[in-house]
Amino acid sequence: MNADKAPPRKAGKGKFELDERLKAYQGVWVFIEHERGNVHPVSWELLGEGRKLADKLGVALSGVVLAAPGLAARRFCEEAFFHGADNCYLMEDAVLSSYRNQPFTKGLTDLVNTYQPEILLLGATTQGRDLAGSVATTLKTGLTADCTELNIDMENRSMAASRPTFGGSLLCTILTLNFRPQMATVRPRVMAMPDRDSARRGTIIEHPLGLIETEIVTKVLQYIPDDQQDKPQLPFADIIVSGGRGLKNADNFQLIWDLAMVLGAEVGASRPVVQAGWVELERQVGQSGKTVRPKLYIAAGISGAVQHRVGMEGSDVIIAINTDPNAPIFDFATYGIVGNAMTILPALTQAFKQQLAVAKMAS
Repeated sequence: MNADKAPPRKAGKGKFELDERLKAYQGVWVFIEHERGNVHPVSWELLGEGRKLADKLGVALSGVVLAAPGLAARRFCEEAFFHGADNCYLMEDAVLSSYRNQPFTKGLTDLVNTYQPEILLLGATTQGRDLAGSVATTLKTGLTADCTELNIDMENRSMAASRPTFGGSLLCTILTLNFRPQMATVRPRVMAMPDRDSARRGTIIEHPLGLIETEIVTKVLQYIPDDQQDKPQLPFADIIVSGGRGLKNADNFQLIWDLAMVLGAEVGASRPVVQAGWVELERQVGQSGKTVRPKLYIAAGISGAVQHRVGMEGSDVIIAINTDPNAPIFDFATYGIVGNAMTILPALTQAFKQQLAVAKMAS
């Protein structure tokens, strides 16, 4: 056991009293992820969730920006205030111009050790997952990955981080009682985007990095943006039409593509469909795929198991099509259609075609 971080003391049956060292940690932090002058939307989503946690605890909410010197870094801090932050910890250094694990891990670790937040949230992106694991290891604290819900257990002021487990068949809630900060990553689009208030102001707290380029073992040779990879962008689609194994075979899955083309929608799929090779992995929705929050989600031949549900239940409107009236998806769908998807999908496609044609003529 790390002598510097003592466990909580038992205060009575079912209750814990935090050690004085842990009580020194206060505040909720959100790492502001950015690349080439653009902040990843998951950072603003996490500020919205962090605001709720901070209000329950009665503490400040802070953003954390690590960047090269310049106006962009200050702009990121201002945007953090607009999305709910009270403070923004800013570390500016030329070596932070592009993401590399070593300088970012040192920077974020130094900030945590200096200012001692009780909660630290990062996006479960490629960058966020890489950084979160390194920082948690360096700080010797707990990290709950890919959370779908965050809350506060007021009995011991601990963060209750919920995530699917056992392949998505169960949900578990994890508490880090013995160590601080409590860390968690959340995938994009899991949490709702908070309202932006441009009248909000906050305090910028600057801190030096203290690392020179020759001390860093990795170099950035080339940057290849995502928009050159021509991959589906399900997390940011307004309409998604998804198919499951209830469609029986790859030929029938063409019905999903037909409806999506008429609606101008992205095509999604359940895990069994991807595993069967009907569509590529980038189109999988669920715990082991993409998390989405479209305005409209149409699920055809998908039973609605927990593994899929956690990836799409944040959709504004969910329309489920399934032959089984007892399918789990009907428990949380906005509208349910009990019937054969191979019959219903072509009918929907034709109806939308006609309706859109009428609307176009009217305009």
